[in-house]
Amino acid sequence: MILITGGTGYIGSHTVCELLKLGKEVLIIDNLYNSKIEVLGNIERITGKTPKFILCDLCNADIVNKIFEENDIESVIHFAGLKAVGESVSMPLYYYENNIYGTLNLLNAMKKHNVKKLVFSSSATVYGMTNKAPFKEDMPTSATNPYGRTKLFIEHILNDLYVSDDSWNIVILRYFNPVGADESGLIGENPNGMPNNIMPIISKTAAGEIERMFVFGDDYNTADGSCIRDFIHITDLAMGHVKALELLENGKCEVNTINLGTGNGYSVFELIKAFEKASGRKIQYSVGPRRTGDVPITFADATLAKEKLGWSAKYGIEKICEDAWRWQLNCLKNK
Repeated sequence: MILITGGTGYIGSHTVCELLKLGKEVLIIDNLYNSKIEVLGNIERITGKTPKFILCDLCNADIVNKIFEENDIESVIHFAGLKAVGESVSMPLYYYENNIYGTLNLLNAMKKHNVKKLVFSSSATVYGMTNKAPFKEDMPTSATNPYGRTKLFIEHILNDLYVSDDSWNIVILRYFNPVGADESGLIGENPNGMPNNIMPIISKTAAGEIERMFVFGDDYNTADGSCIRDFIHITDLAMGHVKALELLENGKCEVNTINLGTGNGYSVFELIKAFEKASGRKIQYSVGPRRTGDVPITFADATLAKEKLGWSAKYGIEKICEDAWRWQLNCLKNK
């Protein structure tokens, strides 16, 4: 059985679908802080299978330990964590407690029950402000906000854990910019409250739920003045986790740190134009000042993912926008 923490969230739910399609047995734990229980029904509609679900907060060590006692868990994909940069700046203690303490509880339970195969959901934010794209896994790391620091601290914890006990087998996946939705239109990015990420903001603006979106800066040293990001289709990202699990099952015990990105960058304005084409809607936006902490150009060197995982992204910006719009229309229909 594969334990998926945060499995009803955006990335977690898509990964659960891909694993279920392959006949894997999945157990989801989630506290539903930033996801909805209805996702489980849509996972079943997509895959024809119902994953086991336990409502659980990783900060409750007793419940986490009980889950390992009562289930035959062989490996873990750890998605669960708070992830809004701005919120992390205003609520740093909450982020440190939730992300780091929750992870420590998970790792202690894994150690106690001799479950030592782990895929960890990290982030390209650990490359900081000074590295130049394309970002490679061996570049120096740093963080500019509490959210990023929690990811970086956990990476250090996992490396220290392996040094102390080399029977652990760990893959750290550094994501770039996950976007899009399952092509069924049944699951996608649907945060509680006002979205922080660009794709749901664009799609909600196209749908009229947001009157006007803001572009943070058009005076960067890029072709059109807006930031460039490595936008990766969520299904591609989910398949990267499937490949990471295969590496754990077949590879030697070690810590592998691997980027999941396309290796290409698109600007914010290019993404807006692509979404206008996919949706047939004009997206209203205003340009504001630069946002503190934004790096002008971010995209991955995806070579290692191909070498280690046999994985590369299949989908481009056109399919990303088409699938995201299908998901948005489905959300409107169900309101």
